[in-house]
Amino acid sequence: MPRAALVLRPEPGNAHTRAALAAAGIEARALPLFRVEPRAWDVPDPRDYDALLITSANAVRHAGAGLARLAALPVVAVGAATARAARAAGLTVALVGDGDALAAVAQAGAYPRLLHLAGRDRAGRLALPAVTVYASVAVSPPAEALADAVDSVVLLHSPRAAGRFAALAAALPRDRVRLAALSDAVLAAAGSGWQATATARATTDLALVECAAGLAIDP
Repeated sequence: MPRAALVLRPEPGNAHTRAALAAAGIEARALPLFRVEPRAWDVPDPRDYDALLITSANAVRHAGAGLARLAALPVVAVGAATARAARAAGLTVALVGDGDALAAVAQAGAYPRLLHLAGRDRAGRLALPAVTVYASVAVSPPAEALADAVDSVVLLHSPRAAGRFAALAAALPRDRVRLAALSDAVLAAAGSGWQATATARATTDLALVECAAGLAIDP
């Protein structure tokens, strides 16, 4: 019997990941550590930019009415899920990356003036003009739900989630918790001492689900 999995990402992504895990025969439980909320923002003049950089579907979901004023700009999407959200909102997607924001920017040479529609808490790797359109606000899970991580596989989608889970799980026996991480950087943020860890082959939710499914099977 495979181990259960614990999904930490906010909704609606949490439900999507759990559905993919269920399709792979893995029991999945929700333990979101953040709640995504819109933020008020001033819409820049679209004439100052060549394209929008969108690194999360949350930016499209929470940008609100201001997004329509930028709809004439093509979109550089960090990955397939972000591209789908952009198209569903009526935007034109010009380029779809493989999940890495820096790589997507490097591929967007035809659009030198990018405007990043971003979340409040973001890594400072992108030296681009940005507007904050949403925020991931921390929520406190009940202790009994956190205890579900023991003898389970925990899916880590971001360094921020990995670090927060490690802090919240300080009282849990790490040698009975397995971690599936979206990237090496995400895994590093969780620290060491876990029973088993693995990194997804690509920075996509599907690849992370496959990684978690592998960890859920005892050798």
